[in-house]
This record gives sequence, structure tokens and C-alpha cells, in this order.
Amino acid sequence: MKECCEKTSYKLPELPYDFNALEPVISAEIMQLHYEKHHKGYVTNLNVAIEKYHEAESRNDVASMVALQSAIKFNGGGHINHSFFWTLLTSPSKRSAEMPKGELATMIDRDFGSFPLLKEKFNAMTVAIQGSGWGWLGYHRGMKRLELASCANQDPLSTQGLIPVFGVDVWEHAYYLQYKNVRADYVQAIWGILNWSNIEERFAKAKV
Repeated sequence: MKECCEKTSYKLPELPYDFNALEPVISAEIMQLHYEKHHKGYVTNLNVAIEKYHEAESRNDVASMVALQSAIKFNGGGHINHSFFWTLLTSPSKRSAEMPKGELATMIDRDFGSFPLLKEKFNAMTVAIQGSGWGWLGYHRGMKRLELASCANQDPLSTQGLIPVFGVDVWEHAYYLQYKNVRADYVQAIWGILNWSNIEERFAKAKV
């Protein structure tokens, strides 16, 4: 049992920049709380839930296994989403570009009309999410196209059959200390720290 649980133990990934690297768009205080408290909490709770799941599985306790699914989905989704989210962001001074290029830019033009129209549609969808959730740009491998989607709580985009290209966390813990209740300002500002080189690489991998 111990060996089984160790194999499924998840760890908090190393943040690829300092807490203050995303200022002024995201403050160091928000980043530290978001990473050290919220993301770390998802990882801790995911490991606990999985360990309990393995224990229930060893007893053939199907009822307990089913009951643990919600905790695994919520905390597992939180870990997946945040591990992805950190890599999408970069310091304003280190951005390689202000907008996508290459094949991603071409597909954005094809599927949304233009990059400004994508931003407009993405912002409107993401700001309108009721409660907590995420706004996503995803790739539909079967249809070979980009799609916008929102997910409630910490549900990963895979639950909608899409591969994430980029996404924005609109849980209040991601912005409230700095932007208060004006989610729209936060969503608009975050475009200024998107790491398009990373996003283009993820898009290329999604298409394979």
C-alpha cells in the first residue's frame, strides 16, 4: 500500500519566476498567496484523497471510492489548472511578443476573425462566469479548430473534450486583493503578461 501511494504522490511545481515578476499586472502578494496557499492546498488535498482512494480500493469499498471522486476531481483539477497557468505568464519586460504569430495566429484569424475579436470574445465570456471558474482557449483535435470554453470551479478543460492552449483563473483569490470586484480589469490586464512563446509551443503539441 505504501509503495502504491508513493507512486501517485503529486508535488507543487517550481514557480518559473519570482513572486514579483508579474507586477504591476499581478502583485507579489497575490502570487505568493495563490501559489503557496491555494495551489499547495490543492496538491496536499489531492494526495490525501488519492491515498484514501487506494485504501478503499484495497478493501473493495466501492462506495468510498465513488465518494472520493469529487475531492479528486476538484483538487486534481486545481493542480492541473494552476500548473498550466503559471507557465502561461511571464514578466512584462521579458515578453517576446504582444500577440501570437505563426500557425496559431493564422488559426485565430480563421476561427475568430482576428486577434482583437478573439480577445473581445474571450474577455466577455470569462468576465461573465458566475462564481468561480476558468476561461479557456482550447483546441478541438477532432474538429481541428480553436474553441472558447468556460469551466466551473476547478474543472479542467479536458472535461469538455478540448486541449488547453491558454486559460485565465477567475477565482477571486487570483485577483481580488488588487482588482477588488472589477474582474473585467484583471482579465483585460492579464493579456499584458501572456507568454506567447509558451502558448505557441503548447498549441503545436496539441495539434499532434
